[in-house]
Amino acid sequence: MTVPASVPDSAPHPAVPPISLAPPPRRSGKRTRRVRGIIFLKDVAGLSLTAFGGPQAHLAMFFRLLVEKRRYITAAELLELQALCALLPGPTSTQTITVIGFRLGGPNLAYLTLLVWMLPAVTLMTLAALTLSRLDPARVAALVQFVQPVAVGFVAFSAYKISEKVIHTKTSVALLVAAAMLAYFFQLPWMLPLLLLAGGAVTTVRYRKHAIVQEKKPLRVEWANFFLWFGTLAGAAALGHFTQWLPVRLFENFYRNGSLVFGGGQVLAPLLYTEFVQFKHYLTGPEFLSGLGLVQAMPGPNFSIAAYIGALAMRPAGGTGLQILGALVGAAGIFLPGTFLIFFVIRFWDRLRQYRVVQASLEGINAVSAGLVCAATFLLYHPLPDRLLALPFHLGPIHSLPLNPLLVGVTFLLLLWEKVPSVAIVAAALLAGALIN
Repeated sequence: MTVPASVPDSAPHPAVPPISLAPPPRRSGKRTRRVRGIIFLKDVAGLSLTAFGGPQAHLAMFFRLLVEKRRYITAAELLELQALCALLPGPTSTQTITVIGFRLGGPNLAYLTLLVWMLPAVTLMTLAALTLSRLDPARVAALVQFVQPVAVGFVAFSAYKISEKVIHTKTSVALLVAAAMLAYFFQLPWMLPLLLLAGGAVTTVRYRKHAIVQEKKPLRVEWANFFLWFGTLAGAAALGHFTQWLPVRLFENFYRNGSLVFGGGQVLAPLLYTEFVQFKHYLTGPEFLSGLGLVQAMPGPNFSIAAYIGALAMRPAGGTGLQILGALVGAAGIFLPGTFLIFFVIRFWDRLRQYRVVQASLEGINAVSAGLVCAATFLLYHPLPDRLLALPFHLGPIHSLPLNPLLVGVTFLLLLWEKVPSVAIVAAALLAGALIN
């Protein structure tokens, strides 16, 4: 992967106007805002149906559609938001796309964004729970067999483009390489936020090179969403304890897990397994593993496995309606904590970043974020099975080619060509999986 030519770290930073992450002012026409919001929600719906591969693959597709094609935000803004979400508990890609909605249209558009983004995955996982006895996970895995290497190609392209846009100094290059190596060799839940904080700390020492914002807006923290997060946690725990009603207890269980988990679906899975399989016996181990395999094959957020577990947990109560209720409370419980927390932070982040220390830290945070995407390219590729593509002719001793590296490379080149839509690439991979089954 190539990075742009580095410039000396001693070069002064130009005075760049700060990027605003607050919702847009209301002086623009109401109709214009509504039309833009509808277009954005349509883009989110497309992503929710085609974004396979987990958080880093989601970031790659966000970059492709929301940054390069639609230009809702810049690459630097996307990385900044993604890093900010990674420092909070909850589903990182879901928080990122939700807060982009907040950036474009305020809280109303943000909540609609959350709903549109999670709805397909939650619906599919609910249907999987309702039809568990008739669903063949092997057939679903065969359908998406070519989507997985295509998703790796998206991540590789994202790593290339993001590095091209945010790596400009030797320090940034060093942080990118160090973060990629550490993330690759030490796959621990706390490693990601630790690397982001360390990267920000490294570049903070050069804060004097950043221009002083002469008229700083006073830092004011709005605590409403923090109290909403904590109040919901305490209220659900108390209500579940006194009523012992299973839907309320399920909501509290998922809400608590969603409030504590850092690192995405890979970290969430063992927590849910311990609580719902080993401790509460709401479902069996094979049922849990079937759901875990299915959610990896679904587009959208991996946290949607909560809907699957919630539906199965309500089986003793009887009836499809109660199982659907279990899926809804499971999905609401797992997604709401991260949403409340990012809404709490984003409201004062725009003013916090006026300070030169915070501005300087963003260089290191963005460099580490780019390194994490580079590491994700290799981490996502390793679990792929070895497949060979037989050649219709022989090139000396070569009778076949490795299929997965070929698919990754072709995807990368198609994205570099910029003529083929991302949706078309994913659709072609799904079609090939359906035909070669």
